[in-house]
Amino acid sequence: MSAARTLRKIAAFVWRDFLIARGYRLALIAQTVEELFGVATFFYLSRFVDSPQLERALPAGRSYFTFALVGFAFFDYLSVSMTAFDSSLEEARQNRTLEALLVTQTPLPVILAGSAVYPFVALALRTCVYLGLGAIFFGFAPRGANWFGALAILLASILAFAGLGILSASYQILFKRGNPAKWIVLGVSSLVSGMMYPVSVLPRPLQILARMIPVTYSLDGMRAALLAGAGWGRLWGSLMALLAFAAVLIPLSFAVFGWALRRTKITGTLTHI
Repeated sequence: MSAARTLRKIAAFVWRDFLIARGYRLALIAQTVEELFGVATFFYLSRFVDSPQLERALPAGRSYFTFALVGFAFFDYLSVSMTAFDSSLEEARQNRTLEALLVTQTPLPVILAGSAVYPFVALALRTCVYLGLGAIFFGFAPRGANWFGALAILLASILAFAGLGILSASYQILFKRGNPAKWIVLGVSSLVSGMMYPVSVLPRPLQILARMIPVTYSLDGMRAALLAGAGWGRLWGSLMALLAFAAVLIPLSFAVFGWALRRTKITGTLTHI
């Protein structure tokens, strides 16, 4: 399949998802209001949070508010990765279009990528809203930020998280029910990754666990780029760790998803709800 044809197919998936989302304008407004409340919560929480360990973990001149805002905004990329593929498959199954989609000549990676592009695009816009609200109302100002470094960390994070999301979708297509492993991954990640507090305040065993999940490196690199203006030398470790996770998880997830797909075709349960 040519690159141009692949891009056209992915664009078709994105346009489909945009048309669906456009029909829920009230939900978009409600979500924006919810984001404002979330940003405000971190701002007022930061007013009484005071810890020497926290101060040592923050870049010079930065507050807990900036630390928590970046953590909350970019942790969402893991959440979306763990749900986007599941939601797309479930929607196609409910609409009775899943089997027709999978028997086309479109390669499986293109189907999965196309189904996930729109959620990530929407999340990128939501991230801009988070940071924009923080800047407008609460003084969040990433002065001297390394934006190219932040973009590189973000893209590497999406690749690493996507592998986890496809593994979650494999469970969904096999068992058609809620995936407990997905919620375990999200729960453990929210606890140990440094989303709301530095990893350094955790007990030593949890610090070791934190280094075994990709979102820890994502948040560490993103904060370094946005809050400390870190150069490529400082970001290199986080970037390489994320790419290593991606190099392992993406091929593994495609192999597992392909096996799950073949299994459901054999058992005749592909389109069962």
